Amino acid sequence: MIPPIQRRIAKEVRVGPLILGGTHPIRVQSMTTTDTRDIEATVRQIKRLEQAGCEIVRVAVLNMDAANQLAEIKKRINIPLVADIHFDHRLALKAIEQGVDKLRLNPGNITDRAKIEQVVKAAKDKGIPIRVGVNSGSLPKDLLVKYEGATPEAMVEAALREIEILEDNNFSDIVVSLKSTDVRVMIESYRLIAKQIKYPLHLGVTEAGLGDTGVVRSALGIGTLLLEGIGDTLRCSLTGDPVREVKVAYDILAALHIRWRGIQYTSCPTCGRIGIDLEKIVAEVQKRLENVDKPIKISLIGCVVNGPGEALHSNIGLVGHEKSGTIYIDGKPYKRVPEDQLVDELVRVVKEYPLLPK
Repeated sequence: MIPPIQRRIAKEVRVGPLILGGTHPIRVQSMTTTDTRDIEATVRQIKRLEQAGCEIVRVAVLNMDAANQLAEIKKRINIPLVADIHFDHRLALKAIEQGVDKLRLNPGNITDRAKIEQVVKAAKDKGIPIRVGVNSGSLPKDLLVKYEGATPEAMVEAALREIEILEDNNFSDIVVSLKSTDVRVMIESYRLIAKQIKYPLHLGVTEAGLGDTGVVRSALGIGTLLLEGIGDTLRCSLTGDPVREVKVAYDILAALHIRWRGIQYTSCPTCGRIGIDLEKIVAEVQKRLENVDKPIKISLIGCVVNGPGEALHSNIGLVGHEKSGTIYIDGKPYKRVPEDQLVDELVRVVKEYPLLPK
């Protein structure tokens, strides 16, 4: 039997109605791609993210015009709102005034201690947590010189410097991230800091990329750390529609049996044994069921070698034959269906299948 993951138990930090750390669920985050000054577009995108299962959303606060829209955006959404702040501490102060649920500060571009302390005092007064968000692309210049690049040690020191300022001001509602574009640097950075601090860790491979490249990098970096019990919240930083970030995040969590939202698919790579167009069937089934959030397992296998065995471990299974397929429900054969009816029948069966407990 595979032993359970031994999770690092972090200090609990409240973000709106949610709590990060401790034994609370590992939360899925994303970030909008809209101009935050455009309230309608931003809210529309956040609503789509909510529907996909996003639990915390971050928005870019580029200027005071954007900061002034945060209260209205927060009023119209249902998940905690995080203000992403760079360069200008006054934007953080305005975001706090607007009632955001969390701040993200970058130690690489807000470096004046007095200004940071202003933000910390305001956040403490309002009970707003701060994420110390280190990024390999914007490390303090002295650390880049000291460590000869964006190394794990440089990442960790950047975070610890900022944490020290916060702690010196009796502030402990802290979340930490150390995101690198290099998967190995990212992994080692989190390993190092996990041994040195008690705060929740937000995982991510920054600027992971487009399509399969971004998914692979995110899965390797985030998945490795989750297996080691490190991580309390995560974001898959993918180029494109942020809704995909949320779906990939849940795929990573489900693959490790940590959290399960929506359908988890198993499908074979196909070979010369199959007698149906499985690739087409899988694509059509997934497209038609993309908004179904029942936490169930579906196996779609093209032949009888592994199909019945996979069906035993699935809620809904398909075993392909020559121009037909047998649908299984909870490991038992349900009916044999001609190939041209398989998609319709699978969709019907899934939609009628009883909802399982999460």
